[in-house]
Amino acid sequence: MRAVEAAEVAPATYAWEIQAQALKVRVGRKKMAVDGLDLALGTGVHGLLGPNGAGKTTLIRTLATVLRPTEGELTLLGEPIGGRFDQRGLRRRIGYLPQTFGYYKRFTVREFVEYLAWLKEMPKREVPGAVQRAIERVGLAERAEAKMKALSGGMIRRVGIAQAIVNDPVLLLLDEPTAGLDPAQRLRFRELLQEIGRDACVVVSTHLVEDVAAACSDVVLFAAGKLVFQGTPADLAAAGSEADVGDSPIERGYSALLGHAQGKGAW
Repeated sequence: MRAVEAAEVAPATYAWEIQAQALKVRVGRKKMAVDGLDLALGTGVHGLLGPNGAGKTTLIRTLATVLRPTEGELTLLGEPIGGRFDQRGLRRRIGYLPQTFGYYKRFTVREFVEYLAWLKEMPKREVPGAVQRAIERVGLAERAEAKMKALSGGMIRRVGIAQAIVNDPVLLLLDEPTAGLDPAQRLRFRELLQEIGRDACVVVSTHLVEDVAAACSDVVLFAAGKLVFQGTPADLAAAGSEADVGDSPIERGYSALLGHAQGKGAW
């Protein structure tokens, strides 16, 4: 099937966009960064929380099909991952922003997002409009013809978000997307997440508990490669008490659950 034809097929519906059973992902020879994960995520905005080294980035990279599962089962958008699966077809329906991403410094903002749309094999006639919408949604319409090398760190991050959403993905994976954004930009980003999450499955890995509380309908707490908690932000807040570390109820809930999982304090 040609790329254009594949892109024009009516979108399917899924019970879960992401379904993992006993999922394990090894990094290097020894470390099991994701260790026996059972998880099911559907439409909505899901916040992935956890300390440094918890395995969040490894999980995001696995969901983006950058890494392969070591053991267990993983199904994305109805397609089992492992063996020989249609990687190109699946990636057309995924948006992915890694923690750090490469870019061509001499490209303009528009050229870079167009390039990523081409890599995602979007129909040629749809690309100009899709690129313009993506750039506008991240507030960079006035800088569309600026060279990437002339942008601030926060602007480059917003270009990264634009390339992730240019294909209107069914599954959107964002690893530390608010790094470098100022407070006003973070507020706008939260609104964008909620807008996208009405029709897509959005997974946001972040260290910022307040972003999760404001933008996410579901929270996944990850520690040492294992699922510690899954529930609403209100459920997470209810897990803590005044005796726990944190400036807000949701931070205290995070500290309480993490401390219990690690067998020590929040540190």
